[in-house]
Amino acid sequence: MVETMEQKEEKSVATDEIDKVHYSGWKAMPFVIGNETFEKLGTIGTLSNLLVYLTTVFNMKSITATNLINIFHGTTNLATLLGAFLCDTYFGRYKTLVFATISSVLGLLALALTAAVPKLHPLYCGSEKGSTCPGPNAWQMAFLLSGFGLLVIGGAGIRPCNLAFGADQFDPSTESGRMGTTSFFNWYYFTYTFAVMMSLTVIVYVQSDVSWAWGLAIPAFLMFISLLLFFTGSRIFVKVKPDGSPMTSLLRVIVSSIKKRKLKLHPQSEPCLSLFHYIPHGSMNSRLPRTNQFRFLDKAAIITPEDQINQDGSAVHPWRLCSIQEAEELKCVMRILPIWASAVVYNIAMIQQQTYVVFQALQSDRQLGNTNFKIPAATYIIFSMFGLTFWIPFYDRVLVPWLRKITGKEGGITILQKMGIGMALAIVTMIVSSVVEGNRRTSALAKPIGSDPRRGAISSMSGLWLVPQLTLVGISEAFTVIGLVEFYYKQFPENMRSIGGSFTFLGFAGSSYLNSLLISIVHRTTGGGEGNGGWLAQDLNKAKLDYFYYLVAALLGLNLGYFIMCARWYKYKGSEDNVVAVDNEEVNSEKVTV
Repeated sequence: MVETMEQKEEKSVATDEIDKVHYSGWKAMPFVIGNETFEKLGTIGTLSNLLVYLTTVFNMKSITATNLINIFHGTTNLATLLGAFLCDTYFGRYKTLVFATISSVLGLLALALTAAVPKLHPLYCGSEKGSTCPGPNAWQMAFLLSGFGLLVIGGAGIRPCNLAFGADQFDPSTESGRMGTTSFFNWYYFTYTFAVMMSLTVIVYVQSDVSWAWGLAIPAFLMFISLLLFFTGSRIFVKVKPDGSPMTSLLRVIVSSIKKRKLKLHPQSEPCLSLFHYIPHGSMNSRLPRTNQFRFLDKAAIITPEDQINQDGSAVHPWRLCSIQEAEELKCVMRILPIWASAVVYNIAMIQQQTYVVFQALQSDRQLGNTNFKIPAATYIIFSMFGLTFWIPFYDRVLVPWLRKITGKEGGITILQKMGIGMALAIVTMIVSSVVEGNRRTSALAKPIGSDPRRGAISSMSGLWLVPQLTLVGISEAFTVIGLVEFYYKQFPENMRSIGGSFTFLGFAGSSYLNSLLISIVHRTTGGGEGNGGWLAQDLNKAKLDYFYYLVAALLGLNLGYFIMCARWYKYKGSEDNVVAVDNEEVNSEKVTV
């Protein structure tokens, strides 16, 4: 009895400590959002123009540079899963963000040095046609890749943790705290859009028309300011301690269900054993009802005569006996995976509007009106952000209220419907891109206005004809990508939201690798050797980029059909039409084997 009383007192003290947590809320937002803004300005300011940097300063072929960037983005996004695991299990979000930001500062500094120090990049390639362009040597390539490596480490920690860390500053048990969290998400995406616009205008201009050294040093300095702001607000931040990775719970369900795979589930038939319904005290996860999908995982919760239960209701051997709650949490993740896979293919359309559209702009008329100012090629990507920025307020303030009256749904339409609309727009985007590229190539061959020594004739078609496809992909992103973020946040169990945040970037990783594979296959099968032939030739006037865009549109069409099937099959977390009618379903004891 004495021990029991002491345990109760310890639990009471622990509960009081939790209740005494001081949520700074909006007081912490100047430091959190300021940190986010400068961090995005630093990373996007460097990465948005990296394709041009590698092809002009490091003298890489377009195919080589595109594949390198795809692999870099893919690795960075893939590493977010490891970052989320380490964050939830060992370090917590605050320490993870500090370490990751320092790594990003060093990575950006390394890239700036490759431009500022002559020995760290190849010799300048002559401006005359036919002049030799020496590539980077082993030492120069190693230093460049070391900078990429530091940025991968930084991205692995920052991307899955920064959004959740900002949400940690609000009290989830109060209405004002929940509203503050929602507002923070809006401000977070606004700062992202602002950072992209600034990066694609001011910073890209400095890089392209002033100096690569200064243009890469500015983002490194902005990232350093981001680190200082983060340290400044550390005294008022809520720092949630790591509570163990939920991945362990998922693995336990898998192992336990395999061990009990020979057991049979029967609805109320013969003398039987019940299922384990334990939920830990103080669990942050909402209780999930038992569902019909993936019922084989329910075997992990079968209580056999050999299973033992502690006095507090937990299992003595959690790798043999798991609760229905744990099984349902794994089901949530498994239901999400098919939707995630369709997002991987969808993102290929976005990648084209961030890579090959830059090469299209380089061989288009970029002169702005009657002025002598030429729009930097990478700056055209900003029009996708314009489309997104102008569409979101219209959708949120005009379209959603109108749809809400018709459908009666809080969001006007479901999350999956929103994502499907974005995927359909992506198909239209690629068709428009193909038509525009065909006209650009025709104009370049018939009426060139100049020549690029590295590529070929410059088309007389204005680069502003690229704006429609970029605007369309921005609107598509507003539907699908923002819908994905909301989907992962709401459909993952509450203790897996860092993992859910990493799923967005895991999708980007898969898209980068898939796009790189697609480019390599198309380049080889269409006659491309060293970047001088095939659909994706170095000189777009000799290429068939419009055919490649049609191919991507066809893939997106197949993917849309797959997504519709997955969406019709998907059951939202906690939805009543997916719940087992008899919660305490029983199992045949005669089939129990240990």
